[in-house]
Amino acid sequence: MRLPALHPRMFLVLWSAIFALAWATLWVSQHSAWGRYLDHGDWTKAGIAQSLCASLPAGQWLLPLLLYAGGWLLMSAAMMLPTALPLIHRFRVMTRPRGDGRRLMALLVGGYLAVWLGFGVLAHLLDIAVHWGVAKVDWLVFNGWAIGAGVIALAGLFQFSRLKDFCLERCRAPMGFVLRHWRGPHPSRSALAIGLDHGLYCVGCCWALMLLMFVTGTASVGWMLLLGLIMAAEKTLPSGDRLARPIGLGLIVLGIVMVAAQVT
Repeated sequence: MRLPALHPRMFLVLWSAIFALAWATLWVSQHSAWGRYLDHGDWTKAGIAQSLCASLPAGQWLLPLLLYAGGWLLMSAAMMLPTALPLIHRFRVMTRPRGDGRRLMALLVGGYLAVWLGFGVLAHLLDIAVHWGVAKVDWLVFNGWAIGAGVIALAGLFQFSRLKDFCLERCRAPMGFVLRHWRGPHPSRSALAIGLDHGLYCVGCCWALMLLMFVTGTASVGWMLLLGLIMAAEKTLPSGDRLARPIGLGLIVLGIVMVAAQVT
C-alpha cells in the first residue's frame, strides 16, 4: 500500500525531531553508565594520571568495539546528517511520486551513515593503537598534550589542502551525486550508491575535524555540537566554502598556543 507523501514542512519537522532525538540520546548517554563507550579521553589533559584508554576490558574486545561503533554511529547521525540535509531534501523531492520513496530514502541515509561508521571504527582502532604506543614512551606518558596539539594543528593544515577543497566543493553540490548514480532499472542500488558516494566525499572533507573529538574527549556533547555547526556551515551556507581557511588558521594558532603554554 502506498503511504501518503509528507508535506514539505512536515518533512523538515520530522528530520528536525530526528536530529533533536539523536542529540538528546547523546546527552543522556554521556551521563549514564554507558557514557564510557562514547569517551576516549581528552588528549589535551593527558599526563601521568591517565593510563590507557578505557576501551577494551581484558579479553572482551568484541562487545566494547560494537558499543563504541554504536556510539560513533549515534554521533555521526547527530553531527553529520544535518550537513547532508540538502541532498536528502532534493532526493525526497525527486522520489516523492514513487511508491517506494521512503525505502529509497532509508537506503540513501543508510549508505551515508555506513561510510561514517566505517571511518569511526578505524578511528577508534587508531586511537587504541596510539594509547598503546604512548604507554611505551615515557615522555608522551607525561606529555600527552603534545598529541592533542599535533592533531589540532593537523586538522588546521588539512583545511588548506586540495583534498579539502575537492571534497567540500562536491559536498556543496548534492545534485551531482544524484545525477551521477540515479539511472537504470535498479533504484535501490542507485539510492544506496548515492548515500555511499556522498558519505565518502563527506569523510574526505571532514575527517580531520572529526578527529578533534579524540582530542577533546568524544563524549563531550558541547564539542560535538560546535564541530557539527562548523561542518554544517562549511557545507550549507552560501559562502561556507570560504570558512575553511579561517577555521584552519584558528586551529593552527590553537595548536601553537597549546605548545607555548606547556613549554613556558
